[in-house]
Amino acid sequence: MNKILLVFVLTVFFSTNSFVNCSAKNKQSQSSSIKMNQNNKLAIVWTSADKEVAEKMVFMYAYNAAKFGWWDEINFIIWGPSSKLLSEDTDLQDYIRKMKEVGIKVYACKACADMYKVSDKLLEIGIEVKYMGKPLSEYLQKDYKVITF
Repeated sequence: MNKILLVFVLTVFFSTNSFVNCSAKNKQSQSSSIKMNQNNKLAIVWTSADKEVAEKMVFMYAYNAAKFGWWDEINFIIWGPSSKLLSEDTDLQDYIRKMKEVGIKVYACKACADMYKVSDKLLEIGIEVKYMGKPLSEYLQKDYKVITF
């Protein structure tokens, strides 16, 4: 009886191990083909007026994604309350300059910036201020990856 149980356990182990190895190889080849076919462009839409969210997530991710080449193209869109926060906060303004140095394209929504009366300040910082509804729609239609904070 013990021999039968041992044979059964070994059969199950080797069968499962072979299946796991096949699955891993199959997943590996699938992820390679996905990566090759993947559109490697990102649009980040920053809307939050929370400085901590900006510094500890949004800006950090955007900067490192550009610095380490995780994306071929990164477009950073300042939209809504974030435009007011940025116009008043020199630390965030410096971080935006740093992001531009690593190749991130930075835009601000003109409609929102005008509502907050900060368009001129954002232009002084070196941000392109323009209406962003159509560009965002194009990013979505062209299958950019879009994340919003």
